[in-house]
Formats: sequence, structure tokens, C-alpha cells
Amino acid sequence: MKQFFTFISAFIILSSFTVGGGLDEIITALKAGNAAQIAKFFDNTVEITLPNKSNSYSKSQGEMILKDFFSNAPVKSFDILHRGENSGSQYCIGTLVTASGSYRTTVFMKQKGDRQMVQEIRFENK
Repeated sequence: MKQFFTFISAFIILSSFTVGGGLDEIITALKAGNAAQIAKFFDNTVEITLPNKSNSYSKSQGEMILKDFFSNAPVKSFDILHRGENSGSQYCIGTLVTASGSYRTTVFMKQKGDRQMVQEIRFENK
């Protein structure tokens, strides 16, 4: 019985790392303005909304769009306003402060297999 509880405890601890892992890495990458790190979590297609355009992009196109955005608006900081989870999906809402202004930023992730994948990322003028 003791082994059973040890196994369950280990499972819960390991599960807690994988559930938030993807979103935590996205938050770290947003703080650094690191498009390549964010793109590692893109699904096959990703919806990206910027102040001047919005579209669905392939993984590689999405990375180029983000890289261009971060080069034109170097990141100063990212502060989380709210984060949550619903039915295996995760989301985060925060304020991205850049050299060219502040953006309300929303990231939606969905569980696909054993990974959380970015489905949508939005940058809206504040």
C-alpha cells in the first residue's frame, strides 16, 4: 500500500510539471521576445493577431511574423494578468510592454497528445 501512495505522489508531482510547462516556457519566451522559442509550441497552424493584421499561419510563417513583430517592437517586459486552464486547454492574458507601446497579449494552448500546443496568440493595442 505504501508503494501505491508513493507511485501516486510521484505521478501527481510529475504531472504538475508537464501541465504548466508549455505555458511557462511561452511566458519566459514572451518576456525575452524570443519568437523561435514560442514557435516550438506552435501547432501545424496558428492564429496570430497583431494590431495591423490577423491570419492563420503555418508554423514557420508564424515564427517569421513573430520575429518581425519583436524586431519592430523590442520587448521590455511581460506581466501576467490572468492565467487558467479549462478541459486540458491553457490560456494566459498579460501586458506586453515594448519599445513601441503596450499590448494586451493573449495565448491559447490546447493539449495535443502529450504536449500543449499554441493555437492562437493575440497582441492588441492597449
